[in-house]
Amino acid sequence: MRQNTNAILGLLLLIICSGCVKDKDEPVWSLQVGDKLPDFEVTLNNGSRVSTESLNGFYSVIVFFNTSCEDCRRELPEMQKYYELCMMQNRPITFLCISREEEEVSVEAYWKEHGFTMPYSAQNDRSVYNLFASSGIPRVYEADTNLKITRVTAE
Repeated sequence: MRQNTNAILGLLLLIICSGCVKDKDEPVWSLQVGDKLPDFEVTLNNGSRVSTESLNGFYSVIVFFNTSCEDCRRELPEMQKYYELCMMQNRPITFLCISREEEEVSVEAYWKEHGFTMPYSAQNDRSVYNLFASSGIPRVYEADTNLKITRVTAE
């Protein structure tokens, strides 16, 4: 009985640790520094729409996450601090958090629980995410005023 329990716990730990950051059986690719942001459009939690075109002329930070991902849970508070600093200094940065395969209700509850003020767009699928990468979250893209990616951070 104890062997079965240990085997099940080991399997669960493997699933938890691997499911969050790396996605199995998919080739890993991502947009890189120097690439242009892909064409996309999302609706934010405040009802406004953001598209690649609307980011033109602004520095932008795009964060992909899922609130059930432990790495994302560690990264999101740091992104909130960065967001607050940018807003406090009136930096002309467009900040955008996009969930990967997570419903609005779940993201909204997490934001409220943690007091986050960053704008987000809940996406219940991978359609926007797949324009940027094939696997791995959290993933952060920073882009310049010409829509060129200047930094990519992935756990």
